[in-house]
Formats: sequence, structure tokens, C-alpha cells
Amino acid sequence: MAFTSSVRASGRAGGRRQKTPPPPLDQAALDALALTYVARFATSSGRLADYLRRKLRERGWAEESPPDIAALVTRMTERRYVDDAAFSAAKGESLRRRGYGARRIDDTLNHDGIAEPLRAAARGNETERRHAVLAFARRKRFWPYSGEPCLDPAMRRKHLAAYLRAGHGLDHVRRVMDARDLSDLEEWAEEHE
Repeated sequence: MAFTSSVRASGRAGGRRQKTPPPPLDQAALDALALTYVARFATSSGRLADYLRRKLRERGWAEESPPDIAALVTRMTERRYVDDAAFSAAKGESLRRRGYGARRIDDTLNHDGIAEPLRAAARGNETERRHAVLAFARRKRFWPYSGEPCLDPAMRRKHLAAYLRAGHGLDHVRRVMDARDLSDLEEWAEEHE
């Protein structure tokens, strides 16, 4: 026991190892960080720029001239390491499959720095939005995926609020909540194909 405490005391301040802060970034280190990030994660140009700005805040900058994050992001885009169109399409499809609506998809992609024309395409068409509201009802086990229709006004308000938070339009939500049965909704979802 005495041996471990003497070992702990030697070489450490207060029994804890002192962390040395990472050195400030230079252009080569910033390029390496960007390349590592795009290699590990599917990302957008806006997310990459945010990541690089955060790393600069955390570690500082070692060179005289300021870092050109926009040029670095442009280089990554030109080399096709970052593709906003592919990212927004994949993200929109993923969110729709999980049952999120157009407004929630738009907010998410806006946060990721995706431009409006790409966000509009990712929101999906009418049929895809109808399938998304059904996917949400299925995931949450709301009517018609529950045993019986929800008639309690307080519970209907809770369900309505959940649909709206998920980004669905009120017209779609009311159609789902007031449906006779699942086959009625499946026909409604397929009308626009």
C-alpha cells in the first residue's frame, strides 16, 4: 500500500497527471483536421466550417495571416470530399423514414448549412411527406397503429403536439388522426404516386 502511494506522489502533481494543452494550429494542422473530419463523417460544408472554427477557438492560431476556412472548405468541396447535395438528400431521406416532417427536415438541414434549393429537394414530395407522417404514427404507436382510436381530448392534444414537433403539417396530422382505419390511410398516402 505504501508503495502505490509513493509511486502516485512521484511524478504527478496532486496525484493527477497534468495535461499539456495541444499546440496552436497552423495551416498544415488545419488541413489535416479537415481531412480527418471528412474521412470519418458524412458532412456538409457548413458543418465542416463550424468544426474548423471550433477547433480554432479551442487551440488558437500559430501563423501571422488569419486562417482561410472558406478556401479550405471550397477545396474539400472541389475534391468531392464534401457534397452538400448528396448529404442533404441522404439526410432528408433518413429523417423521412424515421417519421419526421418537412419543417423538421428543413430546420435540421438549415442548421447544417445547406442552401434553400437543396433543402427544398430534401423535404420530399407530397407522397413522401404522407409516408413520413404514417412512419411517425407507426413509430409512436399512435392511431391507426394503436389498438383503438384516441378519443380522449387531452390525449389527442398530446398526439397533435407530438406530430407538430416532428415537423408535420396540420392538414396531414388531422387526416391521420381522423382516419377510419389503416387501409384508408394507406390509400391516402398512395394517391399522389
